[in-house]
Amino acid sequence: MSFTDRLKNLEQEHAQLIGRENEKGTVIENGVYSRYKNPVVTAKHIPLTWRYDLNAETNPFLMERIGFNAAFNAGALKFNGKYVVAVRVEGNDRKSFFAIAESANGIDNFEFWEYPILMNETENPDTNVYDMRLVQHEDGWIYGIFCTERKDPKASEGDTSSAVAAAGIARTKDLKSWERLPDLITYSGQQRNVVLHPEFVNGRYALYTRPQDGFIDTGSGGGIGFGFSNSMENAEVKDEVILDEKQYHTVYEVKNGLGPAPIKTPKGWLHLAHGVRNTAAGLRYVLYVFMTDLNDLTKIIHKPAGHFIAPKCSERVGDVSNVVFSNGWINDDDGRVLIYYASSDTRLHVAESSTDQLIDYCENSPEDGLRSITSVQSIYDLINKNKESNK
Repeated sequence: MSFTDRLKNLEQEHAQLIGRENEKGTVIENGVYSRYKNPVVTAKHIPLTWRYDLNAETNPFLMERIGFNAAFNAGALKFNGKYVVAVRVEGNDRKSFFAIAESANGIDNFEFWEYPILMNETENPDTNVYDMRLVQHEDGWIYGIFCTERKDPKASEGDTSSAVAAAGIARTKDLKSWERLPDLITYSGQQRNVVLHPEFVNGRYALYTRPQDGFIDTGSGGGIGFGFSNSMENAEVKDEVILDEKQYHTVYEVKNGLGPAPIKTPKGWLHLAHGVRNTAAGLRYVLYVFMTDLNDLTKIIHKPAGHFIAPKCSERVGDVSNVVFSNGWINDDDGRVLIYYASSDTRLHVAESSTDQLIDYCENSPEDGLRSITSVQSIYDLINKNKESNK
């Protein structure tokens, strides 16, 4: 095939993918949300200009010069009337970076901006950055908080896999020019899945943390933490409290972490988090939802039992199988909530709900009694309620 014909085919295939309309899946969900049928962003959505040298003289076979493995775990924001996601793009070289993709309706036709984000480094350069949460804070800045990974300086000779995780911080006004700030300082070990609360709390910045002893294992970390910082220019959380503990024999038994920043409603703050448990086939990641008090952010007022979204069908297959993860959702003015979740560290999906549905789900779903008999009792209670309603 000639260079011209191959290029024409590539351009047509890419245009068809970007222009493909999405629709809600045919599977009847649980009434809380609806999944959309197609992933909204994949590695194939990445622009051809990032992947190919399009000059026939320097690339006569039109080979892919830079390969990409996945596009997933995206922060999300409504910006200038558009739905934007800060996608974690992973190259074939295993390095991740951030890139903004934009859609007019939030469910399809996502197209990457011309360039990915060239994120500055601190004095201690990152080896890898990923999983950015986008937060429009009331101080006027858009903050991106992400995981920054570096080789563990205490690793033994020959150990080329041990790493140290910290919370990187950057801010912007236009999602194009980013000011890198110093990494978050805490005193509880390593940090991943740090999220900025969108409002000041008594004049201070509030952050949800996930303290852990090691890069993978939470150890004594205990769950989703919470603390305050006096500034973001030199963010420092001196004291953390655990607001949502990991629990034995639950979907968040091994570890848990907050996803995107919470959504404020008249009845409380809606939170989306991920939970991890161990299985014979390895770690299983799911999403769950809870609500905290409007004034006391450390007080959980509603927490339905079990998972909210779990990987289904083809979502279970990918680079890291049996995983769903979210670090982005958008609450529209009409109450629609678009939940952007990735499956198996490979692709990005969207599910649609509303604040009314999510509040109803939180308020009226039974909580986890942490024992088999309490789970059965909840079923009895529902059966008896239905019997009374039918009299």
